[in-house]
Amino acid sequence: MTPSGRVQVGNASWYGHRHQGKRTASGEAYDENAMTAAHPSLPFGTRLEVTNLENHRSVIVRVNDRGPFGNGRIVDLSRAAARALGIGGQGVARVRVQPVK
Repeated sequence: MTPSGRVQVGNASWYGHRHQGKRTASGEAYDENAMTAAHPSLPFGTRLEVTNLENHRSVIVRVNDRGPFGNGRIVDLSRAAARALGIGGQGVARVRVQPVK
């Protein structure tokens, strides 16, 4: 995905309690209950609409960290965002990600 707003489709994962309170790449503390995400290149503060392609649930998250770093995933979500999308238990889901203006 580019800052120009191109849609990206791929796998999302999430990170939770193990990272609670640790500093994100943006410098803020990770909060597993906030609607945030890690993206490899979009500017911090970018708002993204993430849609679970299996159940069509969507959330808006704010980029505050870098990642994901493995397995061909396109975004890492906070625990709260993953739960809202219905992917908390699965760990990974196919999603569509697009910047929100």
